[in-house]
Order: sequence, then structure tokens, then C-alpha cells
Amino acid sequence: MRLVIARCQVDYVGRLTAHLPMAPRLLLVKADGSVSVHADDRAYKPLNWMSPPCWLEEQPGVWTVRNKAAESLVITIEEVLHDSSHELGIDPGLVKDGVEAHLQELLAEHPTTLGDGLTLIRREYPTAIGPVDLLCRDPEGGTVAIEVKRRGDIDGVEQLTRYLELLGRDPLLSPVAGVFAAQQIKPQARTLATDRGIRCVVVDYDALRGAERHDLRLF
Repeated sequence: MRLVIARCQVDYVGRLTAHLPMAPRLLLVKADGSVSVHADDRAYKPLNWMSPPCWLEEQPGVWTVRNKAAESLVITIEEVLHDSSHELGIDPGLVKDGVEAHLQELLAEHPTTLGDGLTLIRREYPTAIGPVDLLCRDPEGGTVAIEVKRRGDIDGVEQLTRYLELLGRDPLLSPVAGVFAAQQIKPQARTLATDRGIRCVVVDYDALRGAERHDLRLF
């Protein structure tokens, strides 16, 4: 991972345009090729970013990040205050709590809970950026990647988006649809998922465990 602290301005050109005026910011360049711009606030969300696959071109005073959709992130650098690179190695991944892990296990046993005709290909399907919770096949033979959370928020949608981008480049799996499954899904996460073509499913943990309630809601 490369960490650059610089006084810079940022211009995004794509489906919309956005401008960040000149100010000190943290620029993160990750091994997967992604570039993100951070201020000294917001614990998890960058001010702007470009997700992989994308390409960084560096010229004196200007970084240009482009993706295959012809969108660009132009970072104009006035002064570099710090520039360092660090090898983080392979991350072991997030260890799920007991309920979330059990929920994933139950959904693996009953994939039709998440959609008619779904069959399980593999649980914890390995990728270069971490395991996909459930990889399934739909009745038409298409691939479906499923991210399982106890409480669904924006981070979970971003995580699934990264998996979908990566899996979609595999000709044996493409095209890959996404399902975001959780006991609760925050409105902001649902909005982001819908915008990215990801289907949201609210699951009832007690119903899956064989309790009397069977009010699974599909959205």
C-alpha cells in the first residue's frame, strides 16, 4: 500500500462531476489498483475514489486515474508532504461473529431463501481480495455472489461490489449478479445497492433456525 500526504485538488469526471478544492489530503494506492482520497475525518468513507480495474498515470504534479468506463479521477498535486509504500501481505479476512457465521451457514443450506431455484456452488469462495460468502447458480445458469451480514450497511455493499467487479472478469463465471443479505439493511445501503444493480434480501434468522415465524421479506 502506498501512502501519500499531499496538498492537492481532485476532479472526478464520469457519470457526474465532482471537485475538491486545494487542501492537504491522504492519497491511498492499494495493491488491487484502487486509488482513494481521504480527509482527516470520516472513519471509513473516502472523499472520492476509483475502484479497480483502474489505471494510475503519474506525471509531474498530476495523477490521472482511469477505468474501463472512461471515467477519470484527476489529482493535481501542489506539494507532497509524505510518500511511502508498505507491504501488508495477505489479509486473513474479517472474522464473523457467531450469529453472522451461523446465518451464512444456514443460508448455504437453504439458498432458495435468497431466490427461487438458487443452488450453492461453494461457501467462502476464494478470491484474491477475500472469500465470497456464498457463490450460487440461478435456474438460468448464471452466477450469483452473495454477501451475508447481520446488519447491512454501506461497507457491506462496497465489499460485495469489489467481489462482483473481480468475479465478472472471469469468463467462466461472468456475468455475475449480486445479492446483499442481512437481518437488517440500512436505507443508505439499500439505496447504494439498488443503484449498483445489487438485490437486497432481509432474512429472518429465527425462521431459518426453524422458529415459528416465517415472515421472510424479499426486496
